[in-house]
Amino acid sequence: MPSTSRLVRCALALLTVGALTLGCAGNDADAPASLPPDPSVVKTTAGLVQGVATLDKRHFAGIPYAAPPVGPLRWRPPQPVAPWAGVRDATKVGPRCLQDEGSDLEMGRQTDEDCLTLNVWTPPPSDDPRPVMVWIHGGAFINGNGGMYDSRWLVDRGDIVVVTLNYRLGALGFLAHPALGPKGAVGNYGLQDQQAALRWVHDNISAFGGDPDKVTIAGESAGGMSVCDHMVAPESKGLFRAAIIQSGPCQAQLALPAAARISEDYARDAGCGDPATVAACLRALPESALRKPVWFARIGEDTLSGPVHGTTVLPEDPMVAFRDGRATDVPVLIGSNRDEFTLFVALQYLRGSRQYAAGEYPGLLDNTFGSQAAAVGARYPLDRYGGSAARAYSAAVTDGVFACVAERMADELSGDGELFAYEFNDPNPPTPEPMRTLPFPVGASHSLELRYLFDVGGAPPLNPAQQELSNQMIDYWAEFIRTGVPAADAAPDWPAVAGDGPWMSLQPDGPRVVTDFDDIHQCDFWAGLTG
Repeated sequence: MPSTSRLVRCALALLTVGALTLGCAGNDADAPASLPPDPSVVKTTAGLVQGVATLDKRHFAGIPYAAPPVGPLRWRPPQPVAPWAGVRDATKVGPRCLQDEGSDLEMGRQTDEDCLTLNVWTPPPSDDPRPVMVWIHGGAFINGNGGMYDSRWLVDRGDIVVVTLNYRLGALGFLAHPALGPKGAVGNYGLQDQQAALRWVHDNISAFGGDPDKVTIAGESAGGMSVCDHMVAPESKGLFRAAIIQSGPCQAQLALPAAARISEDYARDAGCGDPATVAACLRALPESALRKPVWFARIGEDTLSGPVHGTTVLPEDPMVAFRDGRATDVPVLIGSNRDEFTLFVALQYLRGSRQYAAGEYPGLLDNTFGSQAAAVGARYPLDRYGGSAARAYSAAVTDGVFACVAERMADELSGDGELFAYEFNDPNPPTPEPMRTLPFPVGASHSLELRYLFDVGGAPPLNPAQQELSNQMIDYWAEFIRTGVPAADAAPDWPAVAGDGPWMSLQPDGPRVVTDFDDIHQCDFWAGLTG
C-alpha cells in the first residue's frame, strides 16, 4: 500500500498540474509506461508554468523574469526572481509598467510597479528547436507593454518562437540621479531589465522549443533604439545573434552629465531635493508620484525618456560606436516608414494642441531645428506640399530624424556584416478611426507597419493586397530570424546593402528593390546640416 505522504504528494500534483498525469497508482508496476506530457506546462529555472495550448500554437503569459523592482529594489538593477512551488498560472499577461497617464490610452489602468514579466508564443512542440525573436516594445520609453503584441501570425506562418516583454518606463526606468548609485552606474534600469529578459531567454527558451543559440532581438521606435543600445552594451554581448531595428531614432540618446542635471531637477520637483536624503526620499515616494516621466530628448515637438550613455551599462553613444565600427558584428535588418512623422502631427492635431495652419510653419521649424530652421524651410517649402504645414513639417522631420538616420546607420553598419534595409510604403495602411478624419493624409506613418506583423487590433482589417504584403513581410522577417538573410516565396530577392543601397520597398502591390531611398528623403542635404 502506498505511503500517506506519497498519496498527498500525488494528489497535490494532480490538483496543480491538471492534465499533467504523474502516475499516482498505488503500485508503480501498475502505472502506464509512458504518458504524453501536457504541452501547456513547461518547467523554467524558477518553477513550472501553465499557459494555453491549442493544436497549432502555445501561449504563455505573465512569466516573471526578475524580482519585483519595488521598495529597496526601486532604481536598482533587476534581481533574480524567487522560485515558486507548484504550477504558476501563465494564461494572463501581467500588469503594464507604470505609464505616463497623459499619453496612456488606458489612463494608467492595469499598471503596477511590479511589472517585470514576459510572454512566450510558440508553435506546437517539435523535436527541432525553433529560432527565437525577442520583441522590445516602443512607446517613447514612457508607454507600451509586451502583452499588446499578439504574435500568432509570426508563430503560425513563420514557425518561430516569439518572446515579448515589459521593462521599466519613464522615471522608474531611466532616472539618472547621482544619488541612486555609484558614479556612472545610474539610469538605464529599463535597459537592464531588457538584458535580464535576454538572459532569461538564454536559460529557459529551450524548454519552450526555442533555440538559445538563434536569438534575434527586434524592436520598433523606442524598442528599435533599445536594439541599437544592445548592439554596443557590454553586458548584452553574446545574448543575441541578429538584430532588427524598426523606425529607431537611435541618435536620440542623452549623455550622463545632462541626464543627471535633468534627474536632479526631477527629484527636487518631486519633493526630494535634500542631497543627504534624496535617494531614500525617492524610494519612499508612492508610485503615483512617479508616473510623470523624466524627459531626456525630443523628436520634433514630442519628448521621450530613455537610455543614457557614458554609463557602466551603456559606455558610449551607439551612433558613435556604429560610426567607428565598435558595434556587435551580427546580421542587421533595419528600416523606416515612408511617412514616419505624420503620426505625431496627427496626435497633436487630435489633441487640439496644434492646428498646423500655414502661419505656424516657421515656428514649428524653429522649435525643432533651431538655427537650421531657415535652411530646412527653404528645402521643404509649403508650396511643394499644397500649402499644408502639417504635410511639410511631417516630411521634414520624417527625413531628418528617421529616414536619413536609418540610411546613415545602414551605411555604417553594412561594413561590419550583412545588413538589409527596407522602407514600409503602403500609402493607405489601416489606421485607427480618429486618424481617418484628418485634413491631411497619414500615409505610411510611424508604427503602422506593426499591423502587418502582429495582430495589434484597433484598426480595420487588412485588404487582400495588404494581407499579401503582410504574408511577405512575415516570411522575410522569419527567414531573417532563421538564417540572417531575409527571403520570401513569390517575392523579390532582398539584396544586402552595399554603399548607398539598395533598399527593399514594401508596398501592397508588391515589394521591390529601389536605389533612390536617399534621394527621395534628401539625405545629402541632412548630412550637410549635421556634418
